[in-house]
Amino acid sequence: MALLEALGRELPAAAALRRELHALPRVSGQEEPTLKRVLDALPEGAVEQVAGTGAVLRIGGAGPAVGMRGELDALPIAEQTGVPWASVNGAMHACGHDVHLAAVVALARAIAATGARDAHASDAHAREAHAADVRARDVGAPAPLLVVLQPREETFPSGALDVVASGVLGRHRVQAMIGAHVQPVLAGGTIACAPGPVNASSDEFRVTVRGAEGHAAYPHLTRDPVLAMAQVIVAAQQLVSRVADPMVPTVVTFGTVNAGSTPNAVPGEAVARGTLRTMSRKWRERLHERFAQVVEDTARAYGCVAEVEILPGEPILVNDRALAVRAGERLREQGWTVDDELRSCGADDFARYGEVAPSLMMFVGVDTAAGLHSPGFLPDDDAVGAVAEALLAGYLAASPPGTGGPSSELGEVVSSHRRSGRVAGPFEG
Repeated sequence: MALLEALGRELPAAAALRRELHALPRVSGQEEPTLKRVLDALPEGAVEQVAGTGAVLRIGGAGPAVGMRGELDALPIAEQTGVPWASVNGAMHACGHDVHLAAVVALARAIAATGARDAHASDAHAREAHAADVRARDVGAPAPLLVVLQPREETFPSGALDVVASGVLGRHRVQAMIGAHVQPVLAGGTIACAPGPVNASSDEFRVTVRGAEGHAAYPHLTRDPVLAMAQVIVAAQQLVSRVADPMVPTVVTFGTVNAGSTPNAVPGEAVARGTLRTMSRKWRERLHERFAQVVEDTARAYGCVAEVEILPGEPILVNDRALAVRAGERLREQGWTVDDELRSCGADDFARYGEVAPSLMMFVGVDTAAGLHSPGFLPDDDAVGAVAEALLAGYLAASPPGTGGPSSELGEVVSSHRRSGRVAGPFEG
């Protein structure tokens, strides 16, 4: 396959780029230097700034495009890997975004090298260029590619939300969005490509329990918000074990709890923050209601008053079935072990793209002892090639050779998205 061979030629330079990006990470909202460096590495194309510190770049001629995301931002984590090219600026690519960006660059350059047409044809030559484009694609040349260099994947409101709101995907007639993410829970050599929901929705909450402060020696004269908060935390877990349908993944996590400033006093207030996650749209709405009810009623039982704030976050990430099946077939042909079952209650703002076009997120196994968001997380350079090959399989699945665009099956899904805004998955009844 010409594209696979061309991709192989790009990988050494991509690995070097990955190390360069890793050494100089930028946190969400400050990605301009990273954006500039990646654009410099990409082939020529029409560039449009989006979402503040992000951009899209189109490679190829007229017609529907395939979108491909690369995340620009890093995390505010001090790196502890000890490699010569480690970051020293207090930020870190601890989620693999450096690998993803380098892989996107490698594949974009390979696509450009194997026949993507110039997107800057003048109006006078538009008809002739379009005819040439159709003829070229009939013999298997690449479909137009829209590289989406997205900022702020690690924060909310997310960069994907702003990219979608900008309308840029519609202007470029993006018929499918493709993404890939390194995943240390999978062994190297394995790529997960499951249809349906693969990541959960994720909503943040803040719980404030107010009581009456007083001396620790006279608890009967206080209304202890710490005790009430402790009971709230325990009671909220019963939403998972006794209220949620056991066939629907649900997670309630309290990540922070803060109260008081001295050990010999009962404080007047306790505050907790955390997340609510699920893979069912209908239960997501009900979960919010039941969570607030449990918190308020439990606090009241201990003489306290609770206030619940819920900040809606990312939606459920649903992989288009046709894309997943075809990409899985491609990956097997390329020699990869394909996992078509992996799902997690992690969240990714890539889900936003699935609300406007068929989308596919693949997870690429990497052999590393440290997990995502760890100061020791460091996949080896081979991960760049693995992610790039996953993206290649998704790209080809979204634009089968000889069709000049998505298959009829995928085209029906595109029409469905335009009518309803999304496609439901098996957990979403």
